[in-house]
Amino acid sequence: MTGDLTAGEVLARRAARHHLLTPAVEGPAAAARVVCGVHAQIMSAAELSLGLRVAGATRSHVRRALWEDRTLVKTFGPRGTVHLLAAEDLPLWTAALSAVPRPGESWADEVRLTPDRTEAVLAAIVDALRGEPLTAEELGEAVVERTGAWAADPVLPAFGGWWPRWRQALGTAAHRGTVVFGPDRGRRATYTHPMRAVPGFAPADQQTALRFLVRSYLHAYGPASSDHLARWLAAPPAWAADLITTMGDELEAVTIQGAGPLWQLADERPAQVGRPPAEPPPAEALPGVRLLPYFDAYVVGSHPRDLIFPGRAADRALNRGQAGNYPVLLVDGVVAGVWHLRRSGTRLAVTVEPLRALGEARRRELEEQVERVGHILEGTATLTVGRLSVGPHA
Repeated sequence: MTGDLTAGEVLARRAARHHLLTPAVEGPAAAARVVCGVHAQIMSAAELSLGLRVAGATRSHVRRALWEDRTLVKTFGPRGTVHLLAAEDLPLWTAALSAVPRPGESWADEVRLTPDRTEAVLAAIVDALRGEPLTAEELGEAVVERTGAWAADPVLPAFGGWWPRWRQALGTAAHRGTVVFGPDRGRRATYTHPMRAVPGFAPADQQTALRFLVRSYLHAYGPASSDHLARWLAAPPAWAADLITTMGDELEAVTIQGAGPLWQLADERPAQVGRPPAEPPPAEALPGVRLLPYFDAYVVGSHPRDLIFPGRAADRALNRGQAGNYPVLLVDGVVAGVWHLRRSGTRLAVTVEPLRALGEARRRELEEQVERVGHILEGTATLTVGRLSVGPHA
C-alpha cells in the first residue's frame, strides 16, 4: 500500500482532470477523451457536458466537431449506452469494448438472439451499411432481407413500444467496429459504417486497447477498485479484477481516508502520497459551484458514491443507487442539490433545489453558472431557486 489520500485531494484531482476547474482550450474531442466519453442518449445533455469543459464553447461547436470536423463520433460506448467519443480513439474503444464479456442476458429464450442468429445479424449490418447512412427502419428492412422474417419480430420493449429482435445486436456491432451513428435525417437517427465517419478506421490490437481502457478510466476516475471499473463497464467483476492484475507495476494501491485498497496510475502519483497527511486543498483547487446535466461523466464514473453524494445527496440525487438520472448542483466537487431546465425557444428556465442554504458568494457563482448554461445552449437562462417536483430520467 503506497499511501492514504484525503477526500479533498481526490475530489480536486478528479475535478481538475474533468476540466471542471479550468475549461480546456483544445476543443470538444479533447474534453471527451479525458472523461472517457460523454453520455449522449440526451444530446442536449451531452452538448452541455462538453460545453462546460471547453472554454467559450456552445452546442454549435459540439455539433460541428461531430458532423463537420469529425473529431467526435457518436456510438455505443461503455455499458452499451450512447456516447460521444474522440474519433481518433475509436479504434482503441472498439477493440477494448468488444473484449468486455457481456453479462448474462435477462431476455427470455423466446426473445433472445441465438449466437448463430447474432452473427447473421452482424454480417447483415456490415453488408447493409456499405452505402449511404440508413435510418433504423431502413437498416431493419435490410437486415430482415438478408436474414429472415424472425429478425423483425417485435419482441423488445422500448419507450412504450416494441423493437424488432435484430436490435439486440446493434450494440455488439458498434463494439466490434461495424456501425456508428450518422447525421440525423430530420428527427430520425441514422447509422453508418465507422469508415465513413473515421477514414482509415480499423480496430486496434486488443491488449493495447485494454491497457488504454484501464489507464483512461483511472486517469479520469482513480483511485478506483476493480469493482468500480466493472460497474462503469457493466462487466463481470471477476473479469475486471483479472484485467487490473495484468497492469502489473503500472498501478499502485492506495486508500481514501483509510478505505480501500483502490488503484491509481503509478506514474501519476500525487506528491502527497506516502507523506504525512496533507492539509485540505485550498478552495481554489475545487470547482466551486457547477451545474452538471443528466448523466454527466463526473458523477456517473466516480466512486465511492458517498464521496460524491454525501449524506442527503444520496437520497435526493441518486435513483436506486444509480447516478446521472438527475442533473446535479455541484459545490466544491460534491453533489449539493438537483436542478432542472425547461426550454421554450431561446428561453431557458432553470430551477435549482439546493440541499443546504447558499451564501451570498455561492449564490453569485450559481447565477454565473446559469448564465453559462444559457450561453452553451444558445439561449437566455433565468434562475429560480426552489423545490423541484420533476422525477428521475429513465
